[in-house]
Amino acid sequence: MTELAIQVGDRVGRVSALLELPGNARALYVLAHGAGAGMRHRFMQAIATGLAERGVATLRYQFPYVEAGERRPDPPGVLEATVRAAVARAAEEVPDLPLVAGGKSLGGRMTSSAAAKSPLPGVRGLVFLGFPLHAPGRAGTERAAHLERVGLPMLFLQGTRDALADLTLMRTVCERPPGATLHVVEGGDHSFAVLKRSGRTEGEVMAELPDTIVAWLSRERIA
Repeated sequence: MTELAIQVGDRVGRVSALLELPGNARALYVLAHGAGAGMRHRFMQAIATGLAERGVATLRYQFPYVEAGERRPDPPGVLEATVRAAVARAAEEVPDLPLVAGGKSLGGRMTSSAAAKSPLPGVRGLVFLGFPLHAPGRAGTERAAHLERVGLPMLFLQGTRDALADLTLMRTVCERPPGATLHVVEGGDHSFAVLKRSGRTEGEVMAELPDTIVAWLSRERIA
């Protein structure tokens, strides 16, 4: 694992990043964290490790508010600028690998928002680990309106117990943009945690997520 610093514009400053590059890497996933935890959260580490074991590199990075030790997310413009800076650094560090981008919850949504406004250079697909379609108890699809402008293959991994993404609405959302794929994780909540009575284990889910990403990369002929 290599620690990096990424410059985000002239005013925002630098953020930390972690590049995990297995020797057999065939793609690189630029992976943003969710609103409540940074790039070193155990979920993020587990995803990076699972993908590395399957030949996919990751570049995890912090958003500026997390880097500064704050809890309130930065404005969308700052978050989107950070996504762009991370994608550019990934292409610079590993220029020979195809790129995909996205992330957990907020990180994934800010990636798609940035891509909808203008293409992310070199990025060939987006992967969402729990797309936050709406606030808990406030079902709606407004947050997905921009997805039709992305113009890339997209993979949505969503748990059946995700309070931030009604599955009926998610299925409707994924029917609209061309190239959108929905993978449902049985029993998972927004963090992909499962109940003991489900009969599933955390280990099984944390294997299903990278397995699904790798299969999708192959199916979309990205890697």
